[in-house]
Amino acid sequence: MIRNATAVWNGSGKDGNGNLTTQSTVLDNTQYSFHSRFEDGIGTNPEELIAAAHAGCFTMKLSFVLNEKGFTAEQLSTRCDITFENGAVTKSHLIVEGSVPDISAEEFQAAVKDAEENCPISKLLNTAISSEAKLLS
Repeated sequence: MIRNATAVWNGSGKDGNGNLTTQSTVLDNTQYSFHSRFEDGIGTNPEELIAAAHAGCFTMKLSFVLNEKGFTAEQLSTRCDITFENGAVTKSHLIVEGSVPDISAEEFQAAVKDAEENCPISKLLNTAISSEAKLLS
C-alpha cells in the first residue's frame, strides 16, 4: 500500500505560502505558511500533521493491542504533543485516556507501552517518544 500527499509552495520561505492536498482529499489545498508554522497564522503546519498522524496511529494500535488481550475499549482519546526546536522534531509525547471495561491499571499501562513502541508512526519517527495514560472508570 502506498499513500500520498502533495505540497505546493510559492515564494520565499518566510513570505511565501503553500497548500497541502492528501490522496483522500481530507486536506484539499489546505493552507500552510511560515506564519502558521512559527506564529499564529491561519492554516496547518508539518508538526501539527505529524502530531495528528502519531495520535491516530497510536490510538488505533492501542485498540488492536487491547483486542489481542481480550479487551474492547469503549473510548480511547489521545493527544500528541510534538516538540520542534532548533530546526528539528525532538520529541513526540502521547497523552491517552481510555475507558476499557474490566481492565486493570497495570494491563492498560502495558498495552499503552506496547502501542507506543509498535505503532507504525512510532517506528517511523527517529525521535524520543513517550506516553502517559489515564484509565477512566
